[in-house]
Amino acid sequence: MIRRCLLLLVLLLPVRAMAQDLPLVAALSRNDIEVTTGFTGASLVVFGSTEQPIGPGGDEVLVVARGPTRPIVVRRKVAVAGVVWVNGPAARFPEVPGYYVIAGTRPAWQILPEEERQKNALGLDALPLTSTGARNPAFRAALLDLERRSGLWLEDAEPVQIEGARLFFVRLPLPAAVPTGEYQVEVLLVRSRRIVARQALEFRVERVGTADRVATVARGQPLLYGVACVLVAALAGWLGSILFRRG
Repeated sequence: MIRRCLLLLVLLLPVRAMAQDLPLVAALSRNDIEVTTGFTGASLVVFGSTEQPIGPGGDEVLVVARGPTRPIVVRRKVAVAGVVWVNGPAARFPEVPGYYVIAGTRPAWQILPEEERQKNALGLDALPLTSTGARNPAFRAALLDLERRSGLWLEDAEPVQIEGARLFFVRLPLPAAVPTGEYQVEVLLVRSRRIVARQALEFRVERVGTADRVATVARGQPLLYGVACVLVAALAGWLGSILFRRG
């Protein structure tokens, strides 16, 4: 797939170059990710080309992918009388990316000034995760740890690969738990520690088939969905008891 993408880029690049002088050209291997009931994950390739050679001493490339945001509450458990654990202080983060992946020919902190990196939210420590409620930095650290372990937040897990000095590509992993919605991918061209060009791309993750119908019922008719889940669980238990009894 990657070689086909790069070959397509090589064929299309002269046409785009004639239309306008672009220091950076990038594209996605696909624009739609379909989530079915058997979905176990997928991947997406970001590929492109630059007008000047890429690598140490030359241009550098950063790729940042962000998913739809949602609110998250991080709570601390508190022991009461040493035996019972209850909910204690909590911090509410209203806009947390459901997916965040950053990759580059080198890590962002190595090729950009710290002020520029923070301003563009390039890196997990640079994400603008503002919260209400408890202000302890430990809540932010706990959120980062949870998202990392889920596989939905990745930083420099795989470097941007270079082919033929001016072609680049990187594979973005999309785990089974990837949220549905619109995703933004930004490709940045860095030269002499400055961002000199950027290109925005988009793709969509959506449920299809049975997965879509189940999600629609759960969202639109939660009572019916809950009753159906209880009935299915009861039926499964009843069938299991019959099978074990016969055995």
